[in-house]
Amino acid sequence: MTPPPNGPTVWLTTLGCSKNQVDSDKVTAMLDGAGYAAAATAEDADVVMVNTCAFIEAARQESIDTILEAAETKREDARLVVLGCMAQRYETELVEALPEADAVIGLDRYTELVDRLDTMTNWQPIRIRPAPTSHMDILYQVKRPTPSTPFAYVKVAEGCDKPCTFCAIPLFRGKQRSRSPVNIREEIASLTEAGVGEIVLVAQDLAAYGRDIGAPSDGTTPGIVDLLRFVTDVDGLRRLRLYYLYPREIRPALIEEMAGNPRIADYFDLSLQHASAPLLRAMKRPGSGSKHLELIERIRDAAPQATLRSSFIVGFPGETDADVEQLAEFLDAAQLDWAGFFPFSPEEGTPAAEFEAQVPEPEKQERLRYLHSIQEDITTSRNLAQRGRILDVLVDQVESDQPVGRSYREAPEIDGVILLDRGAPGQWVRAEITGGYGTDLVGEVVGGAA
Repeated sequence: MTPPPNGPTVWLTTLGCSKNQVDSDKVTAMLDGAGYAAAATAEDADVVMVNTCAFIEAARQESIDTILEAAETKREDARLVVLGCMAQRYETELVEALPEADAVIGLDRYTELVDRLDTMTNWQPIRIRPAPTSHMDILYQVKRPTPSTPFAYVKVAEGCDKPCTFCAIPLFRGKQRSRSPVNIREEIASLTEAGVGEIVLVAQDLAAYGRDIGAPSDGTTPGIVDLLRFVTDVDGLRRLRLYYLYPREIRPALIEEMAGNPRIADYFDLSLQHASAPLLRAMKRPGSGSKHLELIERIRDAAPQATLRSSFIVGFPGETDADVEQLAEFLDAAQLDWAGFFPFSPEEGTPAAEFEAQVPEPEKQERLRYLHSIQEDITTSRNLAQRGRILDVLVDQVESDQPVGRSYREAPEIDGVILLDRGAPGQWVRAEITGGYGTDLVGEVVGGAA
């Protein structure tokens, strides 16, 4: 294949969580710096890349389906490259099972990516660059492209140290490795300078940020609190949101900082997983339903208007009807604004995959529907209680002439939205909430945001 004069073109598809999207943004920036250009469509690309997810079986199947679809739709002479978590965890198996893929490059080998693409495409630019030494170096030392949305995710740490029996992430992402505060601040500053108004900090265990690079572990001044104080005065930053807070890591100092810092959204994304103490012990997770409620009470005492979200595993081995009822009662007592429910997936290499008393799939689905119905009523009620409030709203997009935005209460891509009568993408407005439809609210713009 003879490359075009301005360098080969690349189309990158991203699957999975926001942390994967951050990696894709950094890969895109890295390839842009190496002379590669973005293709308008996958069919136009010289290289089609799929950034995969390996979190649960459904995610792996979606990744395989996407790879095969890409193989069918790409040009015959184009190359197909598989990246990401699935490539990291199952590299040998994918190489053997997917002859359609020209390369399978896991997270630990992103340092090889540019050279591999150069070889595949016969691209021979004059390129002088220092050799990166690790995945962290190559992704965190490049300036990412400006997002197409007025919000952006910033990953502050890689990996996880927690021993959860159901989770395979430490098996392929490794132990927690925190980025330096200066590096994080520089990235946030570059994004806000480009017009990004909301930054979402993400990590597998965000509240434990910094412990591996010297932050105290006694909880008196958690590293995440120091980081928040360090980055929230960046020019142009209007709102900072935090994802994935492990309950035991949510110390009083963090609650106080989130409640008192006007640039931090009063949005607590709590990783609770269940309310049954025996199941939580089997998961090697902290707490119980009563302990979770105590944490929620502390948060709402400090921030009465706080929005709370959590996620729960349904059908964990040994879960009984009584455990499900306990979780249902917890949902009624907790009155979370948002909640997600996921069927247990027995992940290869995790202890829980070998546990006895696995719950049949039909039973998992029945329990999911039951819990969803309970939370749906709670979310609708809490949304309608917002009527009459005036909120600062960031307009994300306009869909069919309908401006769509979010206040501090709605996280991008996972919660509901606010339907507005006017507004342009990237604009901050003040809107009075006048009604709602299920998970979405309706707002009337009453002025520009303060």
